[in-house]
Amino acid sequence: MNAAKRREIFLRLQAANPHPTTELEHQSDFELLVAVILSAQATDKSVNIATRELFPVANTPQNILDLGEDGLREYVQRIGLYQTKSKHIIQICRILLEQHGGQVPQTREALEALPGVGRKTANVILNTAFGQPTIAVDTHIFRISNRIGLAPGNDVAEVEKKLMKFVPGEFMQDAHHWLILHGRYVCVARKPKCGECCIQDLCEYKGKVF
Repeated sequence: MNAAKRREIFLRLQAANPHPTTELEHQSDFELLVAVILSAQATDKSVNIATRELFPVANTPQNILDLGEDGLREYVQRIGLYQTKSKHIIQICRILLEQHGGQVPQTREALEALPGVGRKTANVILNTAFGQPTIAVDTHIFRISNRIGLAPGNDVAEVEKKLMKFVPGEFMQDAHHWLILHGRYVCVARKPKCGECCIQDLCEYKGKVF
């Protein structure tokens, strides 16, 4: 796929959704961090249902520490891997209070040092909370980057590297959100909705469905 085609893809995604953002509900950097951790191998919808009950009760590191691991589990027990996630969130709250003044750190190194926070989660926080031009490659982005020919790669790291190289700078800040939403609602896994796709004529997928 050439540079002109890639740029046109993002121009169309931008026109369709000028101000994309995460579907995880949050009102602070810390709420976003908790929500992203909970969202691993879970849907944003299920996380939002849980955090709508949790955050009015506890939405700061100290509040959640006061709640305790058992108390936290009661709010998130419908989410997959909730026991491990609860343990990590409690550990994170303690680290944030002891090492970061209760604030979410703004560097990749500090974020990835937190329990349960890998590169993808760090990229989401850096991009959505702090406005850094990162791309968190989830299953949706990995799938469509390969399917449409935007940034094909054998693994998540390769796709991320290619996207960082190929996405035009003017679109870098929002590219992460456009691609996730496109993969979640249009270029879906089993039967892509090619007839509804605003970039279907630019897409290089050979198995288009109309």
